[in-house]
Amino acid sequence: MRGTVYKSTGSWYTVKSFDGNFHECRIKGKFRIKGIKSTNPIAVGDIVSFELEKKGDETVGVIHEIEERKNYIIRKSVNLSKQTHIIAANLDQVFLLVTLNNPTTYTSFIDRFLITAEAYEIPAVLLFNKMDSYDDNEKAEIDYLTALYRDIGYTCIQLSAKTGLNVNSVKELMLQKTSMFSGNSGVGKSTLVNAIEEGLTLKTAEISEQHLQGQHTTTFAEMYDLSFGARIIDTPGIRGFGIVDMEEAEIGDYFPEFFKLKSECKFNNCLHLDEPKCAVKDALEANTVAWSRYRSYAQMVLGEDENYRIDIHKEK
Repeated sequence: MRGTVYKSTGSWYTVKSFDGNFHECRIKGKFRIKGIKSTNPIAVGDIVSFELEKKGDETVGVIHEIEERKNYIIRKSVNLSKQTHIIAANLDQVFLLVTLNNPTTYTSFIDRFLITAEAYEIPAVLLFNKMDSYDDNEKAEIDYLTALYRDIGYTCIQLSAKTGLNVNSVKELMLQKTSMFSGNSGVGKSTLVNAIEEGLTLKTAEISEQHLQGQHTTTFAEMYDLSFGARIIDTPGIRGFGIVDMEEAEIGDYFPEFFKLKSECKFNNCLHLDEPKCAVKDALEANTVAWSRYRSYAQMVLGEDENYRIDIHKEK
């Protein structure tokens, strides 16, 4: 039988078979060491093959194969620093909720989220929430950010989860897809999810501030079928993405507007920092590349992690 993993508790997996039935499954011991260097060889979203076995009065599934993933999200394991923990697999898209204030979503945080999604090959959508609460100046700021990221190629939606403004536009993007929502604490994620599917209460609403500071406990994702033909993955304890371990030379490739200019740089290994005849820096001077994006990039390459919550865009 074949099916999709909907829930993982570390040793047991809830699998929805392609005929629509849910089965509690486990894996054989040998499976764990089959070249998979993660604490959890199977993740929510994985497509698996399994067989049903009768154990006394109950029937359990035994997973014997994972199909190749189109993408996945990882973070470093809590207990074993050299291993990784796969959060979810086979995502169609990720949504990042952005708010201008209460709380502030910094441009550097947005950029880190986007390049991580690029690295994982997962389409990302920016949702500018709480539009009902902004004054004219704040709306102009949101309009600027929307235009900035749309020009790069990202889908951006201005919405209000509270009033329902453009919530249907989000639902349309979710149709027949598996989606994950992220954002800082307080951006209105649970309000939005409830507006999309009334009565669906996700665990993420209960995550404490401590978790946002990186003090991760062992957590397990879960997938839900929504009434309008969509699926959402809830990941308790993961409000945003941790930056993937990247070589400094590859970070620029995950900024689409930098990648387009790369071939025009004098040096093919240009880091767009101090090198002469750099097309990215020329574009920066010509205002065709956003200063906030370049600052985010420079922080990542130079390893200035402690500054990534500073709103570079507003500093300029």
